[in-house]
Amino acid sequence: MSGKRGNGEGSIYPYKNGFAAYVWVTKPDGKRARKYAYGKTREEVHDKWLALHSEAKKGPVATRHRTLDAFLAYWLDSIVKPNLAPLSYVSYEGYVRLYIAPHLGSKRLDKLTVRDVREWLTKLGSVCQCCAQGKDEKRAAARRKCCAVGDCCESYPSRRVIQASRDALRAALTHAVTEEEIGKNVASLVKVPKPRRRRIKPWSVAEAGQFLADAAARDDHLFAAWVLVLTLGLRRGEVLGLTWKSIDFEAGELYVDHQIQRAGRQILHRETKTEDSDDFLPLPTLCLKALRMRRAQQIGDRKAAGELWQDVHGLVFTTKYGTPIEPGNLTRMFALRARRAGLRGIPLRNTRHTCSSLLVALKVHPKIAQRILRHSQIAMTMEVYAEASEEEVRDAIGKLSDAMGGTG
Repeated sequence: MSGKRGNGEGSIYPYKNGFAAYVWVTKPDGKRARKYAYGKTREEVHDKWLALHSEAKKGPVATRHRTLDAFLAYWLDSIVKPNLAPLSYVSYEGYVRLYIAPHLGSKRLDKLTVRDVREWLTKLGSVCQCCAQGKDEKRAAARRKCCAVGDCCESYPSRRVIQASRDALRAALTHAVTEEEIGKNVASLVKVPKPRRRRIKPWSVAEAGQFLADAAARDDHLFAAWVLVLTLGLRRGEVLGLTWKSIDFEAGELYVDHQIQRAGRQILHRETKTEDSDDFLPLPTLCLKALRMRRAQQIGDRKAAGELWQDVHGLVFTTKYGTPIEPGNLTRMFALRARRAGLRGIPLRNTRHTCSSLLVALKVHPKIAQRILRHSQIAMTMEVYAEASEEEVRDAIGKLSDAMGGTG
């Protein structure tokens, strides 16, 4: 091709050892500016020039592009932190800092490709995170035992971590598309294998009854918490965030609207995740009795602590000094109590599966059970009632009655 400019190519011109071109575009802030393209040959620049024209016709075009690292920092501080839950910010920040930025942070946001993301995810699964994050190296010299002394522990990220890292990048790039900094979300085009969930058999009614009976016999100060978890299906944070103001003993109701969360170095007492999580739940007799026992225990703790008592939220479940219970500690205490009762261990979150069967054992009316289980249709609740055996019912009620002097 000759050096003569073609019709309509007035903005293509020789530049250094090649050619350059520019197109007037509208930036995301509404201002007009030149967008430049460079190349070694006229044909190469001409193609880029046409692409710029096409891009400019579609909408605003950014004339300067940040690195992915810079954009992620902006996204976390200006979008995630003020608009999402503190725990969401902590989670996203961790994935960005540990898994995304070290591998992709230096790339330009507009130059990030599907191939870049795919190669990053493939490599991530084969990188020992103890080596990458210097976990062993951060230990005192006398306590180093693996990667820092040349013996790699092969601490590779799980499928769940890899998927969550991709999801965090996808969320950030979705916002970049919204702000018209990039044209498409390349992370959403990369598929990752779904982590397989390990199925854990929940406790039977008899096992739940054995657990509660053992806790009652030992005068466990968290007995009421275990009762609420097993009979109302409350989540860990909801139980710990429960306040005395949310309990109506006369009406026999409990209002769930707050939770305790660990977010970084803070323990927060905040609203539940969604409005759908907020609800008035009827309290079976066993729950009312357990909560009255807990109130008496807390009054004793308050008197014993004296001026050291620190409860500012009126929480039902606190430490002996009135401070919120660490969510992780509740999980560990549940596992300890289960072993003490001679039961097989299950995650605390799995107790919700036992809840429905235990409601049958306590002879809770199906309509009340429907509200507790938050079933949309009574037919779902009746299926649960139909599956419970009389033997399980008698066994569970017998154990609880022996431990508490009757459930009535």
